[in-house]
Amino acid sequence: MELKSPSYAMCARFLLLIVFLLAGSDVFALDSGAAAKIEYSMERADVLSYPPPLSAYERADGVCATLLSRIREQPFNLFASAVFILAILHTFAHRYFVKLSEKLKLRLREHLGRGESISESRRDFSFFMSGLFHMLGEVELIFGFWLVPLFIGFWACFGWQDLGAYLNSLMFDQRKFVEPVFVIVVMCMAGTRPVIHASAGFVGLFSKAIGGGVASWWIAILCIGPLLGSFVTEPAAITICASLLGARFYSLNPSKKFCYATLGLLLAAVSAGGTLTHFSAPPVLMVVKAWEWDMAFMFENFGWKAALGIFASVGAYFIIFRKELKRMGTLGKAHISPESGRHIPISIVVVHLCFLTFAVICLHQPVLFLVAFFFFLGFMELTKKYQYDGMGLKSPILVGMFLSALVIHGGLQAWWIEPVLMAMGANSLFGISVFLTAFNDNAAITYLASLVPDFSDSMKYMVVAGAVAGGGLTVIANAPNPAGIAVLKRFFKGGVSPLWLFLGAALPTAIISACLFFL
Repeated sequence: MELKSPSYAMCARFLLLIVFLLAGSDVFALDSGAAAKIEYSMERADVLSYPPPLSAYERADGVCATLLSRIREQPFNLFASAVFILAILHTFAHRYFVKLSEKLKLRLREHLGRGESISESRRDFSFFMSGLFHMLGEVELIFGFWLVPLFIGFWACFGWQDLGAYLNSLMFDQRKFVEPVFVIVVMCMAGTRPVIHASAGFVGLFSKAIGGGVASWWIAILCIGPLLGSFVTEPAAITICASLLGARFYSLNPSKKFCYATLGLLLAAVSAGGTLTHFSAPPVLMVVKAWEWDMAFMFENFGWKAALGIFASVGAYFIIFRKELKRMGTLGKAHISPESGRHIPISIVVVHLCFLTFAVICLHQPVLFLVAFFFFLGFMELTKKYQYDGMGLKSPILVGMFLSALVIHGGLQAWWIEPVLMAMGANSLFGISVFLTAFNDNAAITYLASLVPDFSDSMKYMVVAGAVAGGGLTVIANAPNPAGIAVLKRFFKGGVSPLWLFLGAALPTAIISACLFFL
């Protein structure tokens, strides 16, 4: 059930808990004493029982020999990766759990409809199992469920203290758990009606310039929206684009093929669209400090190529589905202005945009953007007359849980990712980066690459280009993807199919890959 219009007190208590948890671990302390504590904690992380630093493994010749050697040294490597693979397979099968949940509900209704006597305990058990299967079908919760066997195995092998030490080592790395919290805040802000209203107006300028119909909106949202991600961050961009597509495209009941083609195009475009700058795309954020990349470098080497790939991808799908877009244009007049009759003062819109901008500017200062969010919640309460839909809290929290669980799983995969990356030449590295990105968050791929010594400039470019290009292939390929899918999944009966999503993203991924690889 969608949670809307949460009370100020409830949101404040939830985010204060996050602040106290994070601040208690000195992640955000700025004085020299706290810095010394963080340095000590990071040194302590290097001597954890597990995972050991990559330099602690014995050297071996060849990828297979290296992997076998590391499994012999640390058998838990195999268990941690097996759990991670099972979690990935679970994401591909999540729709079956949703169907099973619906079957249980339907069977119970049929029994009740026939007037059969069912004990209260049996009825409660049926509702419980139906709810459990529904939760197992929620993509955002899957990696969290698989933390249970991972933690049990970790505790059995290394003890409770080392499990806590591993989690604390992730907390001290600001590139890890700060991102989930930031995504929660940005999704909440970007999903409000005034921000969507302003974004619709901005994208509408381009839509009107090329006709103003359904096809024009579709083109404008998918061309302009992802590029906005370079300035308002990808989580905000994908939330805004998904909201606009839901109102102006998916509400017109496009065919299944067109639904998935548009979703795949959106995810691929957002992944590439954040490369105009150095502070937006998660896979770029992971390496810019280590490799000293700035905004000029990103635009010159990535940005314009990615933009060209996005425009070409939109053009290709426009040609393929032009007849359906034309048909939908005759149905879309009643849906073309979802904000009609809802007046939102410009002052309210400006304040929302200022809060969102401030949160983006304070990306690396979490205490500041969390405090700003508290004030934002208060402002929403004061102006609730103009908020209409309020704030959806369920989806942002689920996405934050997804990213947090993915960070914990991904932190135990370096033992096999590092030798695989090092064994590749620059050109081969592009392809393997695209492939690995489909099965692991692209930010995790580039983060691990930043830890590999002796990477040449061409290898650095290829691994980031591949991670950016493959960010739309699966739900877990790019951190903001669950945010967009959470907004649009109501338009996909039975949930979003991983196979259909992959097929929908295949063409734009190939076009963007070609632009980044050959240009």
